[in-house]
Amino acid sequence: MRWLSTLAVFTAFLTVGPAADKDGFAPLFDGKTLDGWTFIVKPDKDGKKADPKGTWSVVDGAVRCTGKPNGCMVTKGEYGDYVLKLKWRFLEGKGGNTGVLLHVQDEKYWPTSIEAQLLTGHAGDLFLNTPPAVKLDVDKQRHDPKIERRFLRLETPADVEKKLGEWNECELTCSGGDITFTVNGMKVNEGKNGNLKKGRIALQSEGVEVHFKDIVIKSLK
Repeated sequence: MRWLSTLAVFTAFLTVGPAADKDGFAPLFDGKTLDGWTFIVKPDKDGKKADPKGTWSVVDGAVRCTGKPNGCMVTKGEYGDYVLKLKWRFLEGKGGNTGVLLHVQDEKYWPTSIEAQLLTGHAGDLFLNTPPAVKLDVDKQRHDPKIERRFLRLETPADVEKKLGEWNECELTCSGGDITFTVNGMKVNEGKNGNLKKGRIALQSEGVEVHFKDIVIKSLK
């Protein structure tokens, strides 16, 4: 029955997925392909959807997103209780909007999820997509008075974000219903007791070109 033993080892390898590094992080993006990801694209006014290959591609070891049309690039697998790290940048001289969507629950181009905001000048804000289906406890003083579902980042230096064109690093820790958000090594936000505790992870396309790389995850279980 040697072939059964070989099959078991092969199956276990596929289940484990990419090998983790010495710190326990495994890649979600291999730097060469978009394997392991799927795409949600906003349809046009006639209900037609563009080919996502026109929006998402791999260039020089990084994910390149043109920003048009709106939508997101989503992991095929679900995750809960993890630390996620990635780097992002906008083009030099051109800021923009994007975000990391946590605990994605559905297939909408603006899915039920919690957004870790990477908008230029606001990297570190948290945004609830489609409340009251999504809940998260954040200190009252950081509730945006203009947008109820947006939670402003902690008091941080104005230069917590690097110059446009340079790479920034985002780290997100999701443990149970709690989320901690770090930008370039500085804690910028946190929320507790969220009702979403697992789901897929997504990167947003929101109107302008943005690049992502070094997308890695570590399980806390």
